[in-house]
Amino acid sequence: MLTLVTGATGQVGRRFVPRLLAQREPGERVRVLVREEARGERFAALGAEVVTGDLRDEEALGKAVAGADAVVNVAASFRGVPDEEAWAVNRDAAVALGRAARSAGVRRFVQVSTGMVYGVGRDGPLTEDDEIRPGGMMWGAYNESKAAAERELLALEGLQVRIGRLPFVYGDGDPHLAQALQWAESWASAQRLQMAHHADVAQGLLRLLYAPAVGGPVYNIADDAPVTTVELYRLNGVEVPAGIGTGTGADPWFGIMSTRRIRRDLGFRPVYPSAWTARDAGAL
Repeated sequence: MLTLVTGATGQVGRRFVPRLLAQREPGERVRVLVREEARGERFAALGAEVVTGDLRDEEALGKAVAGADAVVNVAASFRGVPDEEAWAVNRDAAVALGRAARSAGVRRFVQVSTGMVYGVGRDGPLTEDDEIRPGGMMWGAYNESKAAAERELLALEGLQVRIGRLPFVYGDGDPHLAQALQWAESWASAQRLQMAHHADVAQGLLRLLYAPAVGGPVYNIADDAPVTTVELYRLNGVEVPAGIGTGTGADPWFGIMSTRRIRRDLGFRPVYPSAWTARDAGAL
């Protein structure tokens, strides 16, 4: 089996690829697509094949998928980029990769998506069968482009597409946890944030990659215990700002996802059920 991974140098990809390489069986191969050869050296040292090129280049996609059996598309364009780039990477390039993969005979395509595609919260945890409702906190080009990519990839006939929707991802030295405080200033003290450690993101994606059959095709990947705004400050070792407790949360279920499907279908159980577990294990 040859698995191609895109987005290997991003926060999720750089932690996923080593875990994928570490659990290879004899004869299994991993290939990464990177924009610059130097950025692929750490993966080559671990045993990965490296293809250099841009995800938005048709010729590069052809080289990357040649001979592959599976693709894990981790690549994404998120914060601080123009809307045009978000659409170009998150939807256009993802769909082009799916089409190239289908043409090359790839059997399985794992698309890494986000729980932010759900949009407005509901009266309980978000399930994979819930429709997308645009709006709510942090809605924008990233959410819309990811949702569009899901729709178009699932519409490709002849390609087995599996989608993993991620929450707020942290751990393994990822600065994401500290960066979240810049948004937390405006949140109510009891507002909750759904999270998943990189170890559990990798676990979920590997289950999607290797399971011979799934009931999905969409799966939420998350831990068991969303943290409140107050807990987020404490996890970062930062004093909780005075007066933060006076706010009220307009949407207490915003971003809170059910993991019942991935537990039932694929046997997913978080290595770190909560961020506090990860902290106590020294895994932040």
